[in-house]
Amino acid sequence: MNKFMSMLENILLPIADKLNNNRYLTALRNGFMVALPLIIFGSIFVVIANLPFLDKLIGEEAYATYQSTLGPASAATLSIMGLFVIMGIGYKMVEQRGGEAVYGAAVAVAAFLVLTPQVLDGVSNVIPTNILGAQGMFLGIFTAFIAAELYQLFVSKKLTIKMPQGVPSAVSRSFSALIPISLTLTIFLGIRIIFSYTPYDTVQNFIYTLIQEPLTALGSGLPATLIAVLLIQVFWFFGLHGQIIINSIFDPIWYALNEENLTAFQAGEALPNIVTKQFIDTFIVGIGGSGMTLAVLIAIFVVAKSRQLRELGKLGGPSGIFNVNEPVIFGLPIIMNPLVIIPWLFAPVVVAAVTYFAMYTGFAPRPAGLIVPWTTPALLSGYLATGNNIMGTVMQLINMAIVFVIWVPFLKVMDKQYYESEQKAAQSAE
Repeated sequence: MNKFMSMLENILLPIADKLNNNRYLTALRNGFMVALPLIIFGSIFVVIANLPFLDKLIGEEAYATYQSTLGPASAATLSIMGLFVIMGIGYKMVEQRGGEAVYGAAVAVAAFLVLTPQVLDGVSNVIPTNILGAQGMFLGIFTAFIAAELYQLFVSKKLTIKMPQGVPSAVSRSFSALIPISLTLTIFLGIRIIFSYTPYDTVQNFIYTLIQEPLTALGSGLPATLIAVLLIQVFWFFGLHGQIIINSIFDPIWYALNEENLTAFQAGEALPNIVTKQFIDTFIVGIGGSGMTLAVLIAIFVVAKSRQLRELGKLGGPSGIFNVNEPVIFGLPIIMNPLVIIPWLFAPVVVAAVTYFAMYTGFAPRPAGLIVPWTTPALLSGYLATGNNIMGTVMQLINMAIVFVIWVPFLKVMDKQYYESEQKAAQSAE
């Protein structure tokens, strides 16, 4: 066991440290956080617009009117979520360098729009919303990175206009950004012109055909998903926030798959993807937090005799209901604890595989593309994430049972150790 732990530590810790401190992955992660409130807002209204049995209560015509009235809430947020992510990445990239972050956001969005074809079905001066959503996500991410870097490069080369003293600071900052932004956008305009002479016609078509489609296919498959889930657990075991590290890499893929499901759900069509952002967040992480520790807390209440575990259960229970599991992570403890390495690493992997096959066979519904807030308690989150389907709740119950069964033998060993230690301490005190 010690050799195995040392091997994992020597191989994975340096990789995790580099990923955790990489400025591009940090900006990507924080860029998604900028968009998250808007995404959640849109998801809430998608749920409200698709309440079960409402069409039977108020009639088909009234229901259609009701949905069209609430439609702009998701159309202005979820459908163009890529735009908000681009803005967030550009802002965070420039902010990291101590620059004027708002111009980082502006130049990232403008560069992306320069590359965007403004034609839809032969109509000019129209921006297709699908390009601002999932289909344009990858290009948007790369564009934000490059635009922000170019902007900062031109600023660092002092290619700015200096205004005399006495000019209002807002005006002075605008003129300082003029040349860096102009040079950056000119480069992107040149890129657009070059691609117009290729078979792909636009950069969007090139990125989506050669890069995003293969990566999305990989990220939507079971093997890559199981590896991602396992790595989340491995990083946490060594004290690193595995979810943040892995999400930085997979979130663009999972969010794109999520939006494809949302589009199909709103159109009343079959949902194309099993693995999405909500597959991970609702049916794995969303059951008490990373490692699905809500089921672990339930197991503690059932089997624990030691005071240490019983007190941990009382402390971690209320927060665990809302998927905050730091009390368990640091109180059990999870980090560097050889007694829990097997259930900690493999219980979520088993759950991911079982959930995938349950959805593949149709036993459980696929995620509908709705972004459910991560603090939503388990059982309710499963119902909401599957478009108000009670089988989403049933699937979460099954997952909790799987984690419970896997953890119980290991908790009994740990509890026995703690209990005997407490008994010896009590006898010594007497």
